[in-house]
Amino acid sequence: MIGILLLYFIGKAFFTLKEQSKKGKWGYAVLGIVTYFLGSMLGGVAVVLAMEVWEPGSTDAISERLLEIIALPFGLLACWLLYKQLKKQQTKPHFDKGEVLDADLIE
Repeated sequence: MIGILLLYFIGKAFFTLKEQSKKGKWGYAVLGIVTYFLGSMLGGVAVVLAMEVWEPGSTDAISERLLEIIALPFGLLACWLLYKQLKKQQTKPHFDKGEVLDADLIE
């Protein structure tokens, strides 16, 4: 149940980020959720590989639930980094190709 709420809030945050423009809102929500899953998966794999290198055979005793809890911060970190990057791109001023910055000097 907590996982579903977490996915809801991640999707909602990305959805509201793109809410100012009229297209691609659902795509951003799905992108946020996919980023969470990829970050969790890569973080979990990195933790398991590090544990196996450090002490071989130590991952046999870890339950799947514990591994999910260990991988959770990696997914949240991936979502947060992507969110910050998208927000930064959205607030950056965009110029038209024909727009001249010092148009009053050309006159």
